[in-house]
Amino acid sequence: MADRTGGRRRAASALAAIIAVLALAGCTGGSVDPAGRFEPVDAAYSDEVVEQLDQVLEQAVALSGSSGGVAGVWAPWAGGWTGASGTVDFREKSRPVTEETDFHLATVTSEITCLILLRLVDAGTVSLDDPVAEYVDRIPGLEGITLEQLCRHTSGLADYYPGLEPHVVANPERIWSPNELLAGGLATKRTGQPGEAWSYSRTGVLLLARALEEATGRDWNQLAEEYVLEPLGLDDTGIPAPDDTGHQGALGAYAAGIGGDGKADCAVIHDDSAQSSSIGAAAAGAVSDLDDTRKLSEAFATGVLVGEHSARELWTTEHLGGDAPVWEEFGLGGAQYGPLRGTAGESAGSLTAAFTDATTGLTVVIALNNSTSGAAFVRETAFALASIGSKAAAIDGREQPLVELPWSLEQSTTKMQELALCPTAPEAAEAAGEEPAEG
Repeated sequence: MADRTGGRRRAASALAAIIAVLALAGCTGGSVDPAGRFEPVDAAYSDEVVEQLDQVLEQAVALSGSSGGVAGVWAPWAGGWTGASGTVDFREKSRPVTEETDFHLATVTSEITCLILLRLVDAGTVSLDDPVAEYVDRIPGLEGITLEQLCRHTSGLADYYPGLEPHVVANPERIWSPNELLAGGLATKRTGQPGEAWSYSRTGVLLLARALEEATGRDWNQLAEEYVLEPLGLDDTGIPAPDDTGHQGALGAYAAGIGGDGKADCAVIHDDSAQSSSIGAAAAGAVSDLDDTRKLSEAFATGVLVGEHSARELWTTEHLGGDAPVWEEFGLGGAQYGPLRGTAGESAGSLTAAFTDATTGLTVVIALNNSTSGAAFVRETAFALASIGSKAAAIDGREQPLVELPWSLEQSTTKMQELALCPTAPEAAEAAGEEPAEG
């Protein structure tokens, strides 16, 4: 039934899809510049700001136990900064990290999948309130779950990754089938009824990707290329083939072992640099670089790739619930922290965060290659970088906007130290603990 329905829907919406694609290309010449609306200046920050940003990056690398990291902070009124620290891995004669080094996008990948959903909604191929069971009818227990809930992480489906993490970290080259991962999530206790509460779930994003593939008859890579990567010119972004485990020159990946008590065992470090993308796939399996991730973050935060209605849906937010501060909310595929919109997440051996303020254009990207300290660590690192970038002085002729961040640089760097589970070395952690001056 689902396949026949999908076929009719595809036929009915074919013209609409073509019109939508042509309209996008016609208005932009085939390339979307999400930063264009902010009229960014081509300038470098002052030496003082650069020193602060470099120090936070070096601090993050040491505290996280990474061999290296790469980051960028762009303030359209003041200029930009990109930085690299350390080496791509811990091996002898390792290459230094550069500002062009590729890295794992981790759960920032989910932004691409959710943008595909909204582009298909704009084309009339699917609707946000479509039941996922309409497209994926061979998996039981999906009653009451909609496509929108899968991106909002309100489906009630548990995240498959925490239960599989010890196996993935210890055997990173193993290829996992989507059915295995979905089964792992579906077998875990539900986090609530559909639409009831927010709980991050890679299971939901993978299920969404399956539904969109069924609805269109095309695979994720084809959909991503047409609806997100090509319009934004993201030439260095994509999900490698599951058996393509070697990425020469890319930022490596490391993670501490997990002891019998479920806590990190810092004495055991797993090298996950050669890993299969299958463990994250459409939820966390992509690889990218600084420039591409900046563009993706800007497009996701501003909704520039989607129609007006879908852009509103994208950032119609609700409070995360529980003990989360009032300024932590979730949208359709990403979170909003104060004015910053985006994602901070982890995959095996990697931590990545990307955030953009849709009003001022302030954008932050940070990637580290040790996942032990978790997503909260890289989020706080991004917050620290944003604190510095938000105060960068405007160049002549530009007005410096007021960016009201609900945290300070000191608060973020303090939390980084609290969240660090396995620093590279005691002396490195001690040195990194010297807080940069308030910017």
